[in-house]
Amino acid sequence: MKQSGHALSTNPDAGVDAGSNAVQRPADAAQRLPTMSNAELDSIHQVRAHNQYGDEQTINIVGELPLTIKVDGRELVTLMTLGTHPEKLVLGYLRNQTLFERPSEIKSIMVDWERELAEVTTVQGNGVPNLDSFKRTVTTGCGQGTVLSCALDKLYEHRLPPREIKQSDIYRVLTQVAQYNKAYRTAGSVHGCGLCVSHEVLMFIEDVGRHNAMDTIAGEMWMQGMSGNDKIFYTTGRLTSEIIMKAAFMGIPVLISRNGATHMGFELAEELGVTLIARAKSRHFVALNAKNLVFDQPPPRRGEVG
Repeated sequence: MKQSGHALSTNPDAGVDAGSNAVQRPADAAQRLPTMSNAELDSIHQVRAHNQYGDEQTINIVGELPLTIKVDGRELVTLMTLGTHPEKLVLGYLRNQTLFERPSEIKSIMVDWERELAEVTTVQGNGVPNLDSFKRTVTTGCGQGTVLSCALDKLYEHRLPPREIKQSDIYRVLTQVAQYNKAYRTAGSVHGCGLCVSHEVLMFIEDVGRHNAMDTIAGEMWMQGMSGNDKIFYTTGRLTSEIIMKAAFMGIPVLISRNGATHMGFELAEELGVTLIARAKSRHFVALNAKNLVFDQPPPRRGEVG
């Protein structure tokens, strides 16, 4: 397996954008952040295939690897991932399962692809308290997500205050994210997620499951001490209950997807104060739980002259 270090970049083709609005860490923040390996993998592989005429050709396909997370030597979960940002994926997963209050509680995250293992060492060294008592819920979607019962127990502590969003903000986000999805354009088979403000994509991640991409962004936000209350989150995947939960834990009040929403996701968004903008493509969308949406740029109706 070939490893490559992907630094954060403002280039959409690099896969992650840490744009100019990213919150800067305090000068001494490095002392409080976990030490992490740099085990990032290339996401695209070339294989030989035959088309419908029997012609041999080379095609691009994306990677998919298991990554088992152990915390102080005890196994927690196995994630299926592209492997492009494994340390931040692990960090964001721990955050969105509410297993730790702050990143300073984690001493190190070391990924070893030879063993398909991410070893998390905590400062206290006593692992995750009450781990055996947690129930695991396997969620829908690519790559299979898992929600621990401890996250569900704390969910309603994360209700979000109303946040106004303008229709023009939605259109700007859709225009900006169209520059990304490098792996999808090259090989398909992945979901993409972007952390945005109304005029800029701050970071964009692709993975085999939208929950992984979201957790990776959560890990980067956690490291930077970045608040989610003024952010908009874009995903190519469905707006399911798991995605709504993660948005609430990340403090992000607005989700945009080119896909649809589930009924449980809709009900949970109403309870947690998350606005859902579903089926968002070009100038079209369906807004759910959107009493705070300002229609400042409605497109012409069919038959009208713009």
